[in-house]
Amino acid sequence: MKKILSFTLLLTLSISTLFGNQIKLLAIGNSFSVDAVENYLFDLVEANGDTIIIGNMYIGGCSLERHYNNMQIDAKAYSYRKNSTGKLVKTENFTLKQAFEDEVWDYVSFQQVSQLSGMYETYFPYIDSLIAYARKHVRNPRVKIILHSTWAYAESSTHKGFVNYGNNQTKMFNAIVETTRRAAERIGVEFVIPAGTAIQNGRTSLLGDTFCRDGYHLELTYGRYTAACTWFEKLFGISAIGSKYYPETITPFQAKIAQYAAHYACRNPFEITSLAFRKE
Repeated sequence: MKKILSFTLLLTLSISTLFGNQIKLLAIGNSFSVDAVENYLFDLVEANGDTIIIGNMYIGGCSLERHYNNMQIDAKAYSYRKNSTGKLVKTENFTLKQAFEDEVWDYVSFQQVSQLSGMYETYFPYIDSLIAYARKHVRNPRVKIILHSTWAYAESSTHKGFVNYGNNQTKMFNAIVETTRRAAERIGVEFVIPAGTAIQNGRTSLLGDTFCRDGYHLELTYGRYTAACTWFEKLFGISAIGSKYYPETITPFQAKIAQYAAHYACRNPFEITSLAFRKE
């Protein structure tokens, strides 16, 4: 019997080594989840020899309250954006229920709309109900719920929601990390994805406050890559530092900043780590 068990374990480990790990991730989000998971995450995972299926339920500027309202009436309100092969496939007029039932998801992530992301009272009761609904309809009884902690705006941002934080990046960052920390503890999520901390870490480098393309959405290359590295490291438990993949549109120095920013955010998700690298 022991020999059979040992053989079964060895076979399982061999298959895992041969084919890598697979994770199925569903994000309930908005344009910030587009920035974070739709662009470079698949390639990072593939370069490591693992596989991922990414689903993103997208409505621009969607808050937890709006997700909740859509849930209540099973609204066909979403663009369901799925990547299982390296190519993004978009299906319009999707419902939350359809998305939850589409795959045997390992992780389902939630996030608040950016201007409310540092305002604790705006998360409830909506996120509790959304999580309960997800657990009811996801086909994996052991699905893990995670919380995406997003980034503060650029100091120069003209987003009207920036006034919620006195038009101050540091104040917004501190509010977001404190709010997501408190919300995560109350909800009991598996973990927080500290993408916002990674971006703030990156801002301490020579790249400075250049991680947003319009004051709030991420810069299309190293900005999005920084967020993707953070998701990769948290989901797979593998350091982003030294990753075999980075987009051709960024320099090795920018890739290094992104990877270190993500790694230290995963190590210290609720505080800033200074990255004082010099160009080599």
